Amino acid sequence: MDFNKLQLILKEMGEPAFRYGQIRDAFTKQSILDFKDISTISKTLAENLAGNISPLSFKAEKVLESRDKLSFKALLRLADGLAIETVLLSPLPGRWSACISSQVGCQLACRFCATGKSGFRRNLTSEEITDQVLFWKNFFKERKLTGKFSSLVFMGMGEPFLNWPEVKSALKILISPEFFNFGSRSISVSTAGIVDGIKNMAQEFPQINLAVSLIFPNNKDRSQYMPVNRRFNLSQLKKALVYYFSKTNRKVFLEYIMFKGLNDQLAQADELIEFIKSIENGTKLFHVNLIRYNVASGGFSPSDAKTTEWFKNYLAQNKVGATIRKSLGAEIKGACGQLASNQ
Repeated sequence: MDFNKLQLILKEMGEPAFRYGQIRDAFTKQSILDFKDISTISKTLAENLAGNISPLSFKAEKVLESRDKLSFKALLRLADGLAIETVLLSPLPGRWSACISSQVGCQLACRFCATGKSGFRRNLTSEEITDQVLFWKNFFKERKLTGKFSSLVFMGMGEPFLNWPEVKSALKILISPEFFNFGSRSISVSTAGIVDGIKNMAQEFPQINLAVSLIFPNNKDRSQYMPVNRRFNLSQLKKALVYYFSKTNRKVFLEYIMFKGLNDQLAQADELIEFIKSIENGTKLFHVNLIRYNVASGGFSPSDAKTTEWFKNYLAQNKVGATIRKSLGAEIKGACGQLASNQ
């Protein structure tokens, strides 16, 4: 919802100033998505508002549900006809997290990612970003899902740091007590390694979690499969992370997608350990999330469970903390790297 527009409309209608707060809270805190469902305003005002402003900047065309009912993926049609996907997941019992998109498609063209394969169309506005949260909050309420909708991850379609002005605006709204009131530490922003964005995060949102999709621990492989490395190589990434730590002293999550025979061998494990230990206190400041590849495109295969477990244990032997992340949403193509907008 465009809350600035809402405030202006209410003023033009001659409504008292407190009316804006009532309606804003109904949407952001009570998870309402229809003016007629707001009990604190008249039926006439609800009808007038519905004729002047839409609660959402898109229409939900389809929602897919996994068999275990722990993953939902929505196809959202934007006002200009383009589409995005967003996901609601339950990674832990009683806990729900929304995976938010920041762009229509992606500019980075990582060879293993379906989003990159779909191409890049445009950046999302801050309204289109926060409306994904409005949508899922209402969905959570209407479906009577059990537990708590408690966190957000900017790990959907797009590279958040290549749309920083709008993502920054959205983050301010999401953590504002007047709006969504999410705790900064309940939000994570993931980047493929945009150095300037990492520095901006350190300066402007030091309490929001940072995740870096490292995936390949050497420049040769990373440049081959992740073109972003040709612009920001591992040396530059390392310097940006050192800066980040100097400003925040907060742990960074290294996302490591595991590909069979490609980055799951002893040589790559040693390179990953070397990268981490080359930064002072790196073993304390990094945590590695190991993610078996979710098949999307490019002919890649996931590492098997035995290799993934060995990799984790080898990191642990070298005092590097690592977790094998449970993959949710693959059944509905809503897992990491599977979102696309070519519907």
